Amino acid sequence: MVERFNGRISDILKTHRFRSGEDLETTLHRYVFLYNHHLPQTTLKSRSLFQAMKDWYASNPECFVRNPDGIINNHPGHDS
Repeated sequence: MVERFNGRISDILKTHRFRSGEDLETTLHRYVFLYNHHLPQTTLKSRSLFQAMKDWYASNPECFVRNPDGIINNHPGHDS
C-alpha cells in the first residue's frame, strides 16, 4: 500500500504544475485526505483506511488513545 501511495504522489508531482510551495502543500494535503478517507483499498476489503481504522476501534477500543471519529483531517504536528 505504501508503494502504491508513493507512486500516486509521484504521478501527481509529474503531471501538475504548482504555482507555489503553498499550492503544492495544499494539493498534497487534499490528496492525503482523499486517500485516507475516500479511496477504497482492496487489501482492506474495499474500505478506506479511515473506515478500517474506525472498524478496528469499534472492536478494539483499548488499543486507541483517542476515538478516530474525532479526527477530521491529517494535520502535521503534535498529537494532543
